[in-house]
Amino acid sequence: MSDKTTHFGFEQVDWQEKQRRVAGVFDSVAGNYDLMNDVMSFGIHRLWKRFAIELCGARPGQVVLDLAGGTGDLAARLARLVGRDGQVVIADINASMLEVGRERLLDQGLSGNLRFVQANAEELPFPDASFDCITMAFGLRNVTDKQKALESMYRVLKPGGRVVILEFSRPVLPGLKPVYDLYSFKLLPLMGRLIARDEDSYRYLAESIRMHPGQDELKAMMEQAGFEDCEYFNLSGGIVALHRGFRY
Repeated sequence: MSDKTTHFGFEQVDWQEKQRRVAGVFDSVAGNYDLMNDVMSFGIHRLWKRFAIELCGARPGQVVLDLAGGTGDLAARLARLVGRDGQVVIADINASMLEVGRERLLDQGLSGNLRFVQANAEELPFPDASFDCITMAFGLRNVTDKQKALESMYRVLKPGGRVVILEFSRPVLPGLKPVYDLYSFKLLPLMGRLIARDEDSYRYLAESIRMHPGQDELKAMMEQAGFEDCEYFNLSGGIVALHRGFRY
């Protein structure tokens, strides 16, 4: 046990304990992850991810890192964009999620330009300046040391490259917050129980969203890590925000 603590949802846990607890959540939800994404967002997550793909600007021949790549939603699109001369590295700390992603992408006939790596975002096992672009969709809030992860991303990004982070954020639309809170803390755990038979994991997901840095705070953290021209775009009234930054 260390003296340092962090949050696991609304619960304070030992700093080193969070990674194990998060792994347990995603081991539990991996099989139903895609179905629950559709149910939870009413399918809108597909539009959020399409916008992320547009802003990452991946081109043929490039090498892209899809962090917390999970079940391969972004990677499938990225693989087609970079083509046979490019490569998409799907990295996730969770072996269960990687396995679901591998099977799903193989079923789609995608494999030639894909590589799967089990990796911790805080300590990426890649050489400096390895990637033209880094994407991360709905994974950063589960990382224990987010600042360290951002610095690790900056290190492995090539000069001229960009990072695109899609994550739940703070509602900015007037009147949206109370409705969103009701949905998150009442309906989301109920859907988790009825559909995935896992109420606790989806309660954690709702709580983890509330503990994640807001739009301006995350932008400042990216700038502290070294990224330049950082900006964010609020989607669905700020329920989700897409952050983008560059390494020059």
